[in-house]
Order: sequence, then C-alpha cells, then structure tokens
Amino acid sequence: MFDFTQLNVRLDGHVATLTLNAPPVNALTRTLNDELTMALDTISETDDIRAVVLTGAGKVFCAGADLKGRAENIRQPGDFMAHSRRTRECFHAVRECAKPVVAAINGAALGSGLALVASSDILVASEQASLGLPEVDVGLLGGCRHAMRLFPHSRLRRMALTGYRVGGQELYQLGIVEACVAPEALLETALEIAHVIASKSPVSTRMGKHTMNVIEDLSLRDGYRYEQDMTAAIGKTEDAREAQLAFKEKRAPVFTGR
Repeated sequence: MFDFTQLNVRLDGHVATLTLNAPPVNALTRTLNDELTMALDTISETDDIRAVVLTGAGKVFCAGADLKGRAENIRQPGDFMAHSRRTRECFHAVRECAKPVVAAINGAALGSGLALVASSDILVASEQASLGLPEVDVGLLGGCRHAMRLFPHSRLRRMALTGYRVGGQELYQLGIVEACVAPEALLETALEIAHVIASKSPVSTRMGKHTMNVIEDLSLRDGYRYEQDMTAAIGKTEDAREAQLAFKEKRAPVFTGR
C-alpha cells in the first residue's frame, strides 16, 4: 500500500503504526510532510484500518521544521505560501484522519513536532519525551496555536517566550498525556490503547472523532445539540443495533462498520 522513504508503515490487525524516519532528528521535511499526509488520507479511506499509532524512529519524535531544507523549498514568490499550506495541511491530516490517532511520544517533539502531537487524539509519552517551542531561538514562530489545545496560558507563553521544554513526567502531572512510561514500554502502551479502539465499532469511533472535532470550537448549547444529532445518526447504524443486541445477549459484538 505504501512505498515511502521517510515514513515507515506497519500494519497489525486493524491498527497502523506510522513511524517518522527522517534521520537524524525526524525534522518535518517536505518529503516527510507529504508522505505523512498521503498515509493518513489513505488510512481514512481504508476500512480495514481502524486506529493509528504515530511515533518517531530513534531518540527524537520530531525536532520541528526542516530549516536546512527551507531554503530549497522557498526560492521565488509563491513558494512561502505553498510551503505554509503544505505544512498546516499535514497537521490537519492528523486531526481530520477518520481513524483515531494515538501519539507515542518517544523523545523531543518541538515546534512542528508539537503540532503533530497536539493534532492527535490520545497522547502517551516516554520518560525521555518532551514538548517545546524553540522557535524563539531562531527568530520564528510555530505551533503556538496547536499548543493552546494542550497547555494553559502561562505555561504556553513561558514555552514560547523562553524555549522551556516540558518533560514526560511533567506532561503526565499536568494531565496532558495518558501515561509516562519507560522507553521500552512506550509502543506497547500506545498499541494497547489503539487495539482497544480498533475493537469498537469503526462507524462509532469515526463519527465520534468527527463530532468531537466539530464541537471543540462550538458553544455549549450548539455543541451539545450537534452531538445529540450525531448520536441519533449513530443509533441508526447496523453496528449500533449489533452492539445493543450483543449487550442483551451477553456476548461480544461483531462489528461491520455499517
């Protein structure tokens, strides 16, 4: 299904593991950006895949934008806008992926790497993980709006204005990640969550994620009204009827995704 050069893809049952693999620090190159977007878009339309784990190869999750390749991609008028569009659409590809994405943060996730993490659905961290916004040290900005989904006001501004990095244990203490585990246990922890998701009705998880994305920026009244409407729509699916019948018959449900 995939023939990539900077992204490794592994399938295990109904779970796809995407591993950023652009040595030495998995910077978000144009190639990695495009490959990750393509993989997530393909997964969205692949019924047999029901959940995704996103992680990085080596000791770094993603060190941020590829500053070395920036000069090659931005040479003439229009290039900067095209580059910016590709970058933000990669983050949207994570957030809008029809299948829930579990981020397994194996090391530093900085700038664009933080944005990838913040665009994911469920986060788990290694003890060696950290999130940061180091752009202040190179005269840039990046990832602050995405980081607002994770961090409170003061902590975010401290990160953006000083370059402070939040480590794995602190991320767990702040309630930003579900777990902070030893490096060797990270992928197993993320896969365990992903396989639980994959065991649920794929139509329910898909519509559930879509609903949560939509209502995130709505008022309480409008958001809950939308959620009620989506609940009614999910309730009419074959999977919902199967779930209710299985509950009544005290057996495991068999979902078809319809």
